[in-house]
Amino acid sequence: MLQFINRTSKVDSHSSSIAHNKNLKPHKLRNIWKMPEKSIYKNNKPLRLGMIMDPIASIKPYKDSSFAVLLEAQQRGWELFYILQENLYVINNEINAVAQTLSVSDNNENWYTLQPEQQISLSDLDVIFMRKDPPFDMDYIFSTLLLDKLNGSGTLVVNRSHSLRDCNEKIFASDFPQCSPPTLISSQKKHIIEFLKQHQDIIVKPLDGMGGASIFRIQKSDPNINVIIETMTNFGKTLIMVQAFIPEITQGDKRIILINGEPIPFALARIPTEGETRANIAAGGTGVGVALSERDYYICSQIAPELKKRGLLFVGIDVIGDYLTEINVTSPTCIRELDTLYNLNISATLLDVVTQKLSDKDT
Repeated sequence: MLQFINRTSKVDSHSSSIAHNKNLKPHKLRNIWKMPEKSIYKNNKPLRLGMIMDPIASIKPYKDSSFAVLLEAQQRGWELFYILQENLYVINNEINAVAQTLSVSDNNENWYTLQPEQQISLSDLDVIFMRKDPPFDMDYIFSTLLLDKLNGSGTLVVNRSHSLRDCNEKIFASDFPQCSPPTLISSQKKHIIEFLKQHQDIIVKPLDGMGGASIFRIQKSDPNINVIIETMTNFGKTLIMVQAFIPEITQGDKRIILINGEPIPFALARIPTEGETRANIAAGGTGVGVALSERDYYICSQIAPELKKRGLLFVGIDVIGDYLTEINVTSPTCIRELDTLYNLNISATLLDVVTQKLSDKDT
């Protein structure tokens, strides 16, 4: 059961790209259950968390969701282990890593301290967060295959490794046609041209992109139709996603966070700049806090059973207007922005679920 936790927070000076909707009325929190308090200890020892992530020196701590989780885990007295994807290895069928114990500070100038490297067995950790950003390449796939070796152990992997492999963030959304816009996945120009003729205005994007990279809007009168399709599909060799353009993008591309299938009741609507189709913050969009709509809750209810079944505890979905466009499972973001806007502690909600899952493993 979930408890959405509020906290006392100060707005970071770096959060200028996030705007609060001052006309927003308090929204009734629905489907929120209270979780009983759990001990931070297992066998009289603090819980041990491994974080597989990008180099911590290069993150922006004021907006990094992995960092938010690390801060909350440290606050609970958990031991933190920092792991780079390239430092995973297997010997005699046991997955290990070169890791460093880590301490963190909510300070944008000096946010982490690392201890010397050590060799650890990942089965000695209680929970591992796989939070390596895309690209979703063969190294990433191989890493999830190594993490599969923890199946049946007492170590919880967030998100479940084979689900990270199976659930492409764009293709997975198409599993829910009742929630998604008209969608085509193809590498063939004739299919894409026919889809364009039918819908007049479309979006094309790579299946392995992030942050708004290589996303194009094509209208029927566009003189660059052929070159865009040829470039995106590598002349018919690479699958891409094609979706009908959703005009409501001007109102924002909403990022909704779900913890074990339950939505946080507020979203970050990323508003594109004038003349821009892409709303991603990385592409210059501005974040505005909004309460979830009835349609948002419906979409969440449709995907929640599958998320739970697949062990996807921490997910961020993208919703434009009435339509689900992506289900982000590798390294969903926006924890810190929503925490700041609504005085939440989403990481605490997530770690409460993790603690419950670990408790269930022990019973």
